[in-house]
Amino acid sequence: MRTIIVDDERLAREEFKSMLSKYPQIEIVGEFKNTIEAEEGLKSLHPDLMFIDIQMPGETGLEFLERIDFAPRTIFVTAYDEFAIKAFELNAFDYVLKPLDSERLDEVISKLDEENKTPESVEKNEVLKSGDNILIKDGDKVWFIKIDDIRYFESDGNYVKVYFKEFHPLLLRSLNNLNERIDSRLFFRANRKYLINLNRIVKMETWFNGGLQVELDCGTKIEISRRQAIKFKDMFSI
Repeated sequence: MRTIIVDDERLAREEFKSMLSKYPQIEIVGEFKNTIEAEEGLKSLHPDLMFIDIQMPGETGLEFLERIDFAPRTIFVTAYDEFAIKAFELNAFDYVLKPLDSERLDEVISKLDEENKTPESVEKNEVLKSGDNILIKDGDKVWFIKIDDIRYFESDGNYVKVYFKEFHPLLLRSLNNLNERIDSRLFFRANRKYLINLNRIVKMETWFNGGLQVELDCGTKIEISRRQAIKFKDMFSI
């Protein structure tokens, strides 16, 4: 996993790099001392994972994650636990406290590894396309459906909620992970929280700050962020 570290303290970054070095699946591709540098790093390095401090001079880690349209899986690292609820409201993957604990870090990396596991029935890196069948399991319940039947995916903490028919089971996956696995001609990343089925859009209107609002055939209305609205128009304009 291509990983970046964002922390204003150099010694904290060094300690974290040292602790992460024992995990062969973690590749540190960049480190940054503030969110301005981190934003440029996200654009140029395209990391899969970001460890970020919350309290930094200028913009905080929470403000940064709330502001940007896209972020890799994000794990907050901080000395203060009162920010945990807000972190998970922003769909952070996890939250670890300073001083860093090796056992707690083991838990986080194990959870990442579990999420990255590919189901046996699907070839690794195979893109899911219109007409493909998928198996969805939530606890004791199992569904075998066509991917076209899904109206949208909604990020929900460490899970993704899948909406089809009258059901909305939970998957232990990130929205980023699903976005990479599904054909972009079928599903579109509307914003940080939603991945929508393009064939389910029945109505569209301009929205605040240059964004769009779409209505799906189920009546659900979802905002397409300003940045994604530009991409949407580029993809489908003639």
